[in-house]
Amino acid sequence: MTEDAADRDAVDKIVEQWHRELPDLELESMALYGRIHRISQKLGARLHRLRAQQGLGRNEFDVLASIRRSGEPFTLSPKEIGATLMLSSGGLTGRLDKLEAAGFVERLPDPADRRGLKVRMTERGREVIEEAVRTGIDLQLETLSVLSEEERTQLGALLRKLHHGFEDQPFDE
Repeated sequence: MTEDAADRDAVDKIVEQWHRELPDLELESMALYGRIHRISQKLGARLHRLRAQQGLGRNEFDVLASIRRSGEPFTLSPKEIGATLMLSSGGLTGRLDKLEAAGFVERLPDPADRRGLKVRMTERGREVIEEAVRTGIDLQLETLSVLSEEERTQLGALLRKLHHGFEDQPFDE
């Protein structure tokens, strides 16, 4: 087996099949997006399994992470959380219910607005999200370990440039 053949991946095989069937197409973009998508899906699945072991789904992780990133006193209004995560109040309510039932957050009256609420992360919630972030970073670093520091810097710059083209577009999940 040649070194070239050893470096081939599933995306190369798909692109070759399309090239055989539609030889007039430029397929480099398909290969790039195919790899980005596959890496994202596989890493996402690994992170999901890891977070499930910590008692967190992706949605709960996102809420806790937004509260933790906000800094002391780890308290945000539902409106602030929803804006950070691009969620409606209805979409957020179920997530907060789960987190509150697990003892990760508590809802408190807003001292500045009698009709409002604040969501405060509990000590247990802080411990869980910090552990989830740390183990997630470890997994990401493990995934990137096949690249040199210079390659990671280069990849980061290229992905940032590509990402700028999508920043104003909403997520459609």
